[in-house]
Amino acid sequence: MSATETEVVQPIPIPQAPKPPKKLKPARKQVKAGDVVKEEAVQTGKEYNIWYNKWAGGDREDSYSNKTKSQTRCNIKRDSGLTRANTTGMKYICLFFSRGCCPYGWECEYRHTLPDSTDSMPDSSKDCFARDKFADYRDDMGGVGSFNRQNRTLYVGRIKETGNGQETEEVVIRHFREWGTIERIRVLQYRSVAFVTYVSEFHAQFAKESMACQSLDNDEILNVRWATEDPNPVQKVAEKRRLEDMGQEAIKARMDPRIVDAMRSVRALEEGVREAKRRRLEIEDGDASSRSPPQDSSGLLSADTMEGLKYFAEIRSRMGNGTAQQRAPPPPSKTGLWAGRLRK
Repeated sequence: MSATETEVVQPIPIPQAPKPPKKLKPARKQVKAGDVVKEEAVQTGKEYNIWYNKWAGGDREDSYSNKTKSQTRCNIKRDSGLTRANTTGMKYICLFFSRGCCPYGWECEYRHTLPDSTDSMPDSSKDCFARDKFADYRDDMGGVGSFNRQNRTLYVGRIKETGNGQETEEVVIRHFREWGTIERIRVLQYRSVAFVTYVSEFHAQFAKESMACQSLDNDEILNVRWATEDPNPVQKVAEKRRLEDMGQEAIKARMDPRIVDAMRSVRALEEGVREAKRRRLEIEDGDASSRSPPQDSSGLLSADTMEGLKYFAEIRSRMGNGTAQQRAPPPPSKTGLWAGRLRK
């Protein structure tokens, strides 16, 4: 690591913002007609790129120098409330609410609250604002994002540092903890850059829109984008393990608990039989003098194992009876051609 790059050790746990009240009132209108003045972007190129929402062909630094501070900012404690989405069942969040400029208030068709990290959106290919994700990220790591990777980390650039790394970290935490639970923060001192990782991907999506073109304590204009994949191998292993645990929990939640318990019991039984067979082979190979035969005082067939085997036997008997009834041959008919011949 270079002399100009310093990784700040984070305090554990990171102080989080207080949770909003459970009993919500009708959402208020964040702005009124005419409060927000729409300004045309200064032309810095010859062509306007509707994908990147900026002029193309100009100097790369022009797009940063011509950015203006956002005129509005969301306040979760004051602006959260009930809307029509709470009665219609709409789960997506209002994009303009996150930016602090929704003029509809309780009449809005989208929710005016932070996204619930424990809930899932109807479509995984959309973000929490119902915008379609894409296969790849944009070149500048802006926009909605990609559905091929679960990104929970934001790149926060153009921070004005007035103190040491610890003071900058405290400022970033104070401004970004309002949008969700923060897992970790990494500050690159003297580079005016910080990486903020949220526990939930939905909170990261909300924070990206809420802090775009906002300022911290020094009247700067932040550059908030998606962070690229962390090259740290430890973080890669931790992220892979986290996704595997999430997948197992999702599958387990949709399965019958009795089947899960029965499968665990059968797996334990198979492992016990396999271990006993291995020990028996070792004894037969000539290790009987040094190793005594295995004696399991607890027994392989525990109460849970017996219960699981009984449950599987019951299912097999039901399936067997149903198959036998379906495949049973029909009784021979007393009338017909062959019956007449037998009488003769």
